[in-house]
Amino acid sequence: MTTTADTRSQSHIIDQSFFRSTVGRYASGITILTGHDDQGPIGFTCQSFYSVSVDPPLVSFSVMKTSTTYPRIRDTGTFTVNVLAREQEAISNQFARRGTDKWASIQWSPTARGNPILERSLAWLDCTIWAEHDAGDHLIVLGRVIELGASPGEHPDPLLYFQGRYRTLR
Repeated sequence: MTTTADTRSQSHIIDQSFFRSTVGRYASGITILTGHDDQGPIGFTCQSFYSVSVDPPLVSFSVMKTSTTYPRIRDTGTFTVNVLAREQEAISNQFARRGTDKWASIQWSPTARGNPILERSLAWLDCTIWAEHDAGDHLIVLGRVIELGASPGEHPDPLLYFQGRYRTLR
């Protein structure tokens, strides 16, 4: 069933904290979205990432409209998704904070387009912005994958988030 903003019932108000608690029961991986502009590397922690299409290869993420980092990434037209390993919890926290040097002590190498690939990430996908859609207090961004890679050798566990906390597979 498809609904539009015009046909949705506005009579039922959803409590925001109960909504967050409910959707928090869905486990997700953690990514850091990175880019690079004339001011240097850019990045933020993002939990709302997923693959969309194989042909063409598309991925998506959501970002708050109040983000001060995403507009810089948007202006470049490209971004890299870094899929974090369990051991990268501190890096996830570092990139989630506002008003700090997110790049302090961060080791990275550039994609062909110059976007940062964080050292020891499980995988990375370098993308061009395909589309952007308004979604309440967020934007939904679609990216076309141009280049990608994965960590060599044995794969460590992913960094997971569930019910407001980092979790492990074990």
